[in-house]
Amino acid sequence: MNNANVGKKRLGTVPELDDALYAKRQKIYPREVHGLFANLRLTGVIVLMGTFYGLPWLNWDQQQAILWDLPNRKFHIFSLTFWPQDLFYLSGLLIIAALSLFFFTALAGRLWCGYACPQTVWTEVFLWIERKVEGSRPKQIKLDKGGLSRHKVLKKATKHFFWIILSLWTGYTFVGYFSPIREMGDQLLEFNLGSWQVFWILFYGFATYGNAGWLREQVCIYMCPYARFQSAMLDENSLIISYDTARGEPRGSRRRRDDASKMGLGDCIDCTMCVQACPTGIDIRQGLQYECIGCAACVDACDEVMDKVGNPRGLVRYTTENALNHKPTQILRPRIVIYGIVLISLLTGVMTSIVRRVPLELDVIRDRNVLFRQTEEGHIENVYTLKIMNKDRLPQTYTLHVDADFPLNFDFDRKRLQVDAGAVSELTVTVQTQSDSLPSQSNNIEFVLMSTNNVDISAVELAKLVGPSTKN
Repeated sequence: MNNANVGKKRLGTVPELDDALYAKRQKIYPREVHGLFANLRLTGVIVLMGTFYGLPWLNWDQQQAILWDLPNRKFHIFSLTFWPQDLFYLSGLLIIAALSLFFFTALAGRLWCGYACPQTVWTEVFLWIERKVEGSRPKQIKLDKGGLSRHKVLKKATKHFFWIILSLWTGYTFVGYFSPIREMGDQLLEFNLGSWQVFWILFYGFATYGNAGWLREQVCIYMCPYARFQSAMLDENSLIISYDTARGEPRGSRRRRDDASKMGLGDCIDCTMCVQACPTGIDIRQGLQYECIGCAACVDACDEVMDKVGNPRGLVRYTTENALNHKPTQILRPRIVIYGIVLISLLTGVMTSIVRRVPLELDVIRDRNVLFRQTEEGHIENVYTLKIMNKDRLPQTYTLHVDADFPLNFDFDRKRLQVDAGAVSELTVTVQTQSDSLPSQSNNIEFVLMSTNNVDISAVELAKLVGPSTKN
C-alpha cells in the first residue's frame, strides 16, 4: 500500500458510513510546538485577551471607556457616545467586518480562524492550563488511560478549577461591557448583583468553559459555518497551508545517516508530528481540508523535525496551489482588487462620518392642525415644535436662530436653552412675518441651533413657513 494513503478510510458500505457518522469522539491531544507561527499565535493571544479583559477597566473622561449601556440606550466608545439613531454606524462596521473576512480569506486563507477567532484564542489558553497541570501530550494520554486514582482526581480537579475560574472571570468581563464593571464589583462584594447580571455571567462563563474546555475542535468542525463556505472564497492563488507532496513522497522512516535518495524516499520521515500538533486532529498530508483552521502548528512541528534530520524547512508551509504546481502565483487578481477597493472605500466613509459626526440632533415639526394664523396686526404666524437631542457626554447650552430670505421674527420662552448630556428637550417656537413679505404660499426657513460651549457643535434644520395664497 502506498504510504500516502495511510490513514485514509474508504466508506464503501453502509455500516462503515454509519460508523463514521455516529462514531464516538476521540479526544485530541495537541502537541506543544515552538517556532515562528507559535510565537505569532502567542502574541495574538496576549494582545486579544489583554484587550478583552483590560478595556472595561479603562476610564475616559471619568467614565468607563467602552460601555454598551442598553437600559439607557447609550453606547460609549471613549469620547464618543452613540444612540439608537446612530445604528447605521454599526451596520457599516458589520459590513466592513464581513468584507474583511472575504478579503483576507481570498488573500491568505483562514487567518482569522488560526490567530484571532475567540474559539481559537480561548482554546489556546485552556490548553496551556491543561499542559501546566497535567503535563505534556504523552503524560496527558497516560493519565487519561490510567485507572482512577487520587493523583488523577487531584490533577483533573485542579485543571477544571482553573478552567472554571477563568470562565467565570470571562463571563464577568463580558457583562462588564454592558454594565459598569466597577459598580458590579462593589455589588458582587455585597452579594447584591442583579438577577440578569448573574444569569449572563453564568451563561457566558458556561459557554466559555464548554466551548474551550470540552468541545474545542468540535466547534470548528461542526458548529462554525465558516469552514463550509471558505472554498467559495479560495482559489489557486490563495495562500494556504499545504504539504509538498512532490518533495515529501514517498514517505518513510529512516535514520539520519541513511541516504533517502538511495532508499527511494522523500523528505517526509512519517513521524506524524504534524498530525500530533494539529488542534483539529487532521493530517495535512492528505491535502487541504475544511477542518484546517490555518493555525500553522503543523508548519512549526515539521520545520523542527526537518532541522533535526538535516533537511530544508518548508515541507509543510504557507504556499499556493499554483506554487505547488510550479505555476506563477498572482497576488493582485480581480477579486482581491475589488474587495480591497470596496473595503477601503467603506472604511474611509464610515471613519470620516464618525470623525465629522456632530453630537446634536434637531428635529423641527410644524403644527399641522393649523396651516397658519393671521394676527390682528396682519402678521402671518406659524408654530413649530422643536426636539433637541444632546448626544454629547457633557451638558450643552444652545442659542437658536431662524434664517430666511425675507424679514421675520420668532419667539420662544428661553433665549438660551440648556440640555443635559444625553437628554432630549422639547420647546415651542412661533415664527411671524408680514403677509406682504412672503414670496410665495410655502417658503423655506432654517432653524439654526448652536452650542455656546463648543463652536463646532451646531445643527441646521430646514422647515416650511406657510402663508395665504399669493394668487388673486
